[in-house]
Amino acid sequence: MRNRFGLAWLVGGYLFLYLPILTLIVFSFNESKLASLWTHFSLKWYAAILDDTEIIDGFLVSAKIAFMSASASVVLGTLAAFVMVRYKNFRGRALFIAHINAPLVVPEVITGLSLLLFFVSCDQFFGRRGLLTIWIGHTSICTSYAAVVIQSRLVNMDKSLEEAAMDLGCKPFQVFYLVTLPLIAQSLVSAWLLTFTISLDDVVTSAFLSGPGTTTLPLVLFSRARLGLNPSVNVVATITVVVVGLGVLLGSLWLARQERRRVEEQAAAYRSLP
Repeated sequence: MRNRFGLAWLVGGYLFLYLPILTLIVFSFNESKLASLWTHFSLKWYAAILDDTEIIDGFLVSAKIAFMSASASVVLGTLAAFVMVRYKNFRGRALFIAHINAPLVVPEVITGLSLLLFFVSCDQFFGRRGLLTIWIGHTSICTSYAAVVIQSRLVNMDKSLEEAAMDLGCKPFQVFYLVTLPLIAQSLVSAWLLTFTISLDDVVTSAFLSGPGTTTLPLVLFSRARLGLNPSVNVVATITVVVVGLGVLLGSLWLARQERRRVEEQAAAYRSLP
């Protein structure tokens, strides 16, 4: 009885999470102009999306910002994670950790409004709001997520491997490049995929920091949804779900393969010891 109750809760949870997405995917093949009224199967909205310059331009802007934000967040997150894990005693450590974790708990509306006021006050330096301001805003948020992911890997990493490399004459940069970086590569990929997804579908921060001629895809979809449901929104959402799902699947397979290889190499190294 208890197993059935737990299974029912599990199925109910999955239906609550994924049934709306499945419904959206099904209605993306709807021929009707009314997104909520099914008539018959059609691919005309997928063909129409190819001529929708607003959506295509929004996607290109979002992809560019997401790529730059994810790359910058991984670099900054790696540096922040190293500071939090390897340097336990320095003045201002608690304040530093609080600033790194603040975007995780502060409402995004507050973050977006604060950044907007900052960029307005520095208008002469940054110019009008656009690609640069959105990238800075997304990076400031995504860095926190990247730091948390990379920090969890550094905490569990075997430091004796780094110490052995230094005993053999490696300099600190060589230790990082030859030993540490390969060991945390999986967490770097995970952090990059996570921050890329967060930046790609961000609405609140982008709404505050966007300017004329720089409209991300989520803002385009949000503006269209306010005017009424449109089948093109279902098509874009379906394509996004499929692309992100494939990316996560391929990334997971690559991470699992790298983990198996790392375990096999460690086992071979231990067997070669006298």
